[in-house]
Amino acid sequence: MATYTEQLQKIVDKYIQAGEEWPATARQIAAWAVRDKLWQPHPASLVSQCAEALSNAMREEYIVDAQGRTVRAKHAARIEQEVLWADIRTAPRQHMEIAFKQRRRAILGDCRQLKLDVDSFNENRTLAEPIQMIFDFTNDLLELEALAKAGKAVA
Repeated sequence: MATYTEQLQKIVDKYIQAGEEWPATARQIAAWAVRDKLWQPHPASLVSQCAEALSNAMREEYIVDAQGRTVRAKHAARIEQEVLWADIRTAPRQHMEIAFKQRRRAILGDCRQLKLDVDSFNENRTLAEPIQMIFDFTNDLLELEALAKAGKAVA
C-alpha cells in the first residue's frame, strides 16, 4: 500500500499526464485534484491538517527585537517523540538551543540535497557550462547584515 506522500506524488504525476499547465503551483495542482475528486479531506486527518496549518502559521510569525531585528517568534524543538513549540521571548534556553541545532541540521540537509540535485543536473544534462553552487554563506550573511544596518530592504 502506498504511503500518503506516494499517493500525493501520483496525483502530481496524473496532473502532468493530463496535460495541465506545467510548471505549476501546488495550489493549481490541488485545485485540479479536488475538482477531479482525486483528493478530499479525510475526517480522521482533520486534526493533523489543522496542526500542520498551525505549525505553518507559527513558523511565519515574526517580531522585532530590542535591537530592531526581525526574528522568528515561535520555535519548534523535537523532544523525544513530540515537536514542542515555544516563544523566543519566554522559552527556556534549553528549548531554544535544541530548536536552533535542529534548524541548522535541516538547513544542512537542504544544502546536501541541493548539491546532489545540482551535481545530477550538471552530470546528466548536456550543457556547455555546469551550474556552480557555493555553500559557504559567510559573505552572504555579512552582506545581508550590512544591508539591514544601512536600512535597506533585505529579501
